Amino acid sequence: MRTNGKYRRVFWFLVLISGAISNGTADALTRPSHRQDRSASTALTPLQLEIEKQRTRLSSADVEERRDAVTRLRSMHRPEASRAALQGLRDPEAIVRASAAAAILSLPPDESAANLLPLLNDKDEFVRRETAYALGKTRNRTAVSPLVERLLNDKIDSVRAAAAVALGEIGDETAVSSLAAVLNPQLGLPLKRRKKSKKPENPFVLRAAARSLGQIRSRAGLPALIAVLNDEQFENDVRRESAFALGAVGDSSALPALREAVSHADPYLSQAAHEAIRKILRSNSQ
Repeated sequence: MRTNGKYRRVFWFLVLISGAISNGTADALTRPSHRQDRSASTALTPLQLEIEKQRTRLSSADVEERRDAVTRLRSMHRPEASRAALQGLRDPEAIVRASAAAAILSLPPDESAANLLPLLNDKDEFVRRETAYALGKTRNRTAVSPLVERLLNDKIDSVRAAAAVALGEIGDETAVSSLAAVLNPQLGLPLKRRKKSKKPENPFVLRAAARSLGQIRSRAGLPALIAVLNDEQFENDVRRESAFALGAVGDSSALPALREAVSHADPYLSQAAHEAIRKILRSNSQ
């Protein structure tokens, strides 16, 4: 009996040992999966985590939170952040769409332009304006024709001025004739809107057109720029911008008009003409 009792004690001891081993094995088998879960949650970099945070905020019901999310994505200046901001271009609120236009500019220019171009026809003028400015920063030539269309035919002057600025930043010579025609209607302005309205052209639009002609530096823009510089009916700041543009183009045919403008009563126009003359003479002597 004592022997049987001894065997029973050994038997139960072995059972306990076996259970402990089994439990230990189960724990050992489950522990790696927990480590994998933890490592998966920490695999994202701080930048990626922040992008995902802002992407989530873009689905918020609060307009200001969505706008702020787009702004934060823009400030990262990273392609992956701009790609997350693409969602903002389809937002129902204009302020978010307008903010998103600038937030996607860290994408490649072709991709940025392709996503922005549809917004040039947005029903909201603020969105169209900000989209035009953003397209200028892409420097992408696919935007030239749509921007020219906005320049010539948009009903809102601020949108037209933004289109003019953008065309100057892109710098494509195919825009020169349209910019020159806006600056000087006597050249044969192909505007649909001009048939409906006889109001004077907005000075901001004129200044933007003159500046852009100077940025593009095409001699095809010279007649319009010289005509504005010689015309007392234009505001002096528009004439100053034309003088600066003539200096940028650097063609000596503008010198007579510039020399006459040097004696103008407006000291700022006089100074602009003087600086333009110096630029032209310097460029021709090199």
